[in-house]
Amino acid sequence: MDATKESLIAEIEKRVSDKILEQSNADLLIKLINNADSLDEAINIAALGTTYKRTGLHFDKRLEKMSDRIKYFKKNEALSFHTDDSKPTHKLIIGDNYEALQNLLIEYRGKVDVIYIDPPYGKDSMGEFAATNYNNAITRDNLLSMLYPRLVLAKQLLSDSGVIFCSIDDKNQAYIKCLFDDVMGEGNFIDNLHWKKKKQPSFLSKHTAKVMEHILVFAKKWDFAKKLSLETLSDATKKVINLTNQESIRHFKSGVRVKLGNDGIIKKGKYVIKTMSVEYLDDVEYKNGYTINDVDVKAKFSVSQGKIDSFIDDKLLFITANLGLRRDVSIEEQNNEKAITDLLLDWGDNQDSEKEIQSVFGGKLFDYSKPTKLLYNLIKCSSDDDSIILDFFAGSGTTGHAVLDLNRSEAKEGDLLEGAKSEGNRTFILCQLNEKTDTTPNGIAYDVTSKRLKRIMTGECYDGTKDFEWIKENKPYGGNLDVYEIEGVSNFSWTEGKTPFDVIDETLYGKEKFATIKEKIEWVCQNFDKTQKYLEQANTEE
Repeated sequence: MDATKESLIAEIEKRVSDKILEQSNADLLIKLINNADSLDEAINIAALGTTYKRTGLHFDKRLEKMSDRIKYFKKNEALSFHTDDSKPTHKLIIGDNYEALQNLLIEYRGKVDVIYIDPPYGKDSMGEFAATNYNNAITRDNLLSMLYPRLVLAKQLLSDSGVIFCSIDDKNQAYIKCLFDDVMGEGNFIDNLHWKKKKQPSFLSKHTAKVMEHILVFAKKWDFAKKLSLETLSDATKKVINLTNQESIRHFKSGVRVKLGNDGIIKKGKYVIKTMSVEYLDDVEYKNGYTINDVDVKAKFSVSQGKIDSFIDDKLLFITANLGLRRDVSIEEQNNEKAITDLLLDWGDNQDSEKEIQSVFGGKLFDYSKPTKLLYNLIKCSSDDDSIILDFFAGSGTTGHAVLDLNRSEAKEGDLLEGAKSEGNRTFILCQLNEKTDTTPNGIAYDVTSKRLKRIMTGECYDGTKDFEWIKENKPYGGNLDVYEIEGVSNFSWTEGKTPFDVIDETLYGKEKFATIKEKIEWVCQNFDKTQKYLEQANTEE
């Protein structure tokens, strides 16, 4: 069974134990989820069981439109660029974030460490999004309906120690908090941060002069989330291997956390990460995010076998997304860190964000962007230097800008040879609908998000021009950007070269090219909704 279906059923069963749903109603929902033809259907069915009776969250649900077309990533070669293979490759996905999240699950299930979202707060800031998705204006019911399935998918993307931040205004905060309680679990609530968004309030308000905005914080698993602190321990503290040490072998008993998703196998062999290498002398099998077999590992270990054993016992040791080795900070070490407060007074404001947009574009092309400093601090206090950061309401691309700035600020004497400085290795994934406005005739993603990233990473725009203020005071960050767009293909297309198995490119999902068409068909059927039925029909008609 699909892992997302399993999680949906688990949530339904939890509502029965919490006496929110009657068992008979839950049984019917579970039966419908099991028989759903697609993930879309399963999520929509599960949504029917999310209404609390007597108390809690209640809203009139508008379900996502259903489609028989398979949605997949297609690379936009014209907008993608690579400047330095030694730096991370980031991603910008242009299209509906619901479809983007579904596709991201194929490669990034359980791998994302930090999610930040700044969803639209009401119909006035939603533009054409309402007509695109619901055929009506954005009311609070539509805001909640729109967010629910996206949070369900986002939760699947988060790692066990991952956190999600959500900016929201005071009018919608209580409702969005209830929705997050429902999807993420009340026990995983961390805090409601209060960000000062204005230097000076407007004293023309009838009752109070507002200067604050909310940022909700939830963990995937509360016990696993790190303390939110800007006083993070040095990178050296978290290492278990070091370039200057001699190679040695350590025995890893089962129970090592794996940041590669829920289930799978890491084939034995040597894996090179920058200038380091880790050799797994046995296949590493993992289930539910943890290894289930003992393995021997060869590397330039900087810690003893006893330390390795204790790190595994304390659930601190983990295999990174690029197959390296790290450890989390222990509770004792976290206790020595100073946590951020829930009052964010000097984390940038709206005036700062307006100036940033002005310096990059020479004009105000985008309203309501957040300042880079706010995102910089949120990401810094919740991530490691190799974390994956996701923003599926990317807007002007501030989250990507903040990741690049944070990586640069952490340049340190690292493991590179000849004393060269290594930057942080965080990667960002941004998703943005290409909504057209008066100031963005080609769409926000084309006119703002992609152009901002191109300018700050390479020092020039796509047309080669360099006439913007930002470049006069800043050095380009460098790095690489892959831009994907979301295309659709009919699940019953038989035209040679245009079937789902022809048009879907596995390399855009972290896979090598398959050696045989049989392997490709099996992978597509396993990972893309609606293809299974297509294959059954094909077999029947043969």
